[in-house]
Amino acid sequence: MLDINKLVMAENLAPCDADAYLHDLDTWNEDMARDQAEREGIRLSDAHMDVICFLRDHFAECGPDKNARSLLKAMEQAYVDQGGRKYLYQLFPRGPVTQGCRLAGLPTPAGNADPSFGSVH
Repeated sequence: MLDINKLVMAENLAPCDADAYLHDLDTWNEDMARDQAEREGIRLSDAHMDVICFLRDHFAECGPDKNARSLLKAMEQAYVDQGGRKYLYQLFPRGPVTQGCRLAGLPTPAGNADPSFGSVH
């Protein structure tokens, strides 16, 4: 369930590269993700799409994360059986949070510029 307090707080924060991301879950489609992934040198597999769907479901259920650390932690817990963080970085070499959110059509949470939080620059 979407927490309205998280949504209200997110509206008060300054957007981070707002034009680079789609903030409307309804406008995203798989073809858009595949096109963006190809521009980034990734060919999306079922494993990639599973993580992207996880990110979209997590966003729809919980709203925007307060920071990149909490999102990466949720992702690691969801994919612990496949190898956790190592598995996620194999799929998304530019960072499971930053690149994953970009391909999922979601805004990235605060703190995503720090490499330890799931982005690689």
